[in-house]
Amino acid sequence: MRILIIIPTYNEIENISTVISRILSIRKDIEVLVIDDNSIDGTSEYVSNLSKEEERVKLHRRPRKLGLGTAYREGFRYAINERYDYIFEMDADMSHNPDDIPRFLEEIETADLIIGSRYAMGVSVINWPMSRLLLSFFANMYSRITTGVPVRDMTSGYKCYKRKVIEELLKEKIVSDGYGFQIETVFWAYKKGFRLREMPIIFTDRLEGSSKMSRRIVWEALWITWRLRFVGMFRN
Repeated sequence: MRILIIIPTYNEIENISTVISRILSIRKDIEVLVIDDNSIDGTSEYVSNLSKEEERVKLHRRPRKLGLGTAYREGFRYAINERYDYIFEMDADMSHNPDDIPRFLEEIETADLIIGSRYAMGVSVINWPMSRLLLSFFANMYSRITTGVPVRDMTSGYKCYKRKVIEELLKEKIVSDGYGFQIETVFWAYKKGFRLREMPIIFTDRLEGSSKMSRRIVWEALWITWRLRFVGMFRN
């Protein structure tokens, strides 16, 4: 079994060493691919040095800030070319608990895509201000109703895919970043008939560094749901 965890980064020097060390300690067959958008705080230099000592750590350094969606698409292509069996999306800021990885790998045995869900069993979010929590909760409800996809956490960034799902997603023109990218991947996986399952997780807001969330990302996510609904009307 070959497992790849894709971690996009931009200025995550406070968190990257912790998250990588925690991941690598879980199993010997897990590898980490960091895709860095030209961080100016030393993130890519740290990962580059680590990769020379630890063969399970890979670094793709990009020339400028190109966005979350393009980072994951680059990581997906690498995963397919290198024949990984299971591919994860995961944040760099420790908001996603690496200790959940074994649960993902158990659940994926009877599904094709496991979504680490903050809303599968009520609300499981720690340290978010109420305004952001309400925005996320109702944006996910809106996305679920608009697209018709029966997933409560459409914007989750903690996922585990089987390789066959990634192969199909790469055939689609996924155009958005941020929350919109997460909505698109779930939508197309559902439309293509893959088995989706939500696995409850506890999401803890970052303790170090700053959030990359912006108003543009939120509006993109709201717009993309209607685009997907329209496109989905003409696709089986």
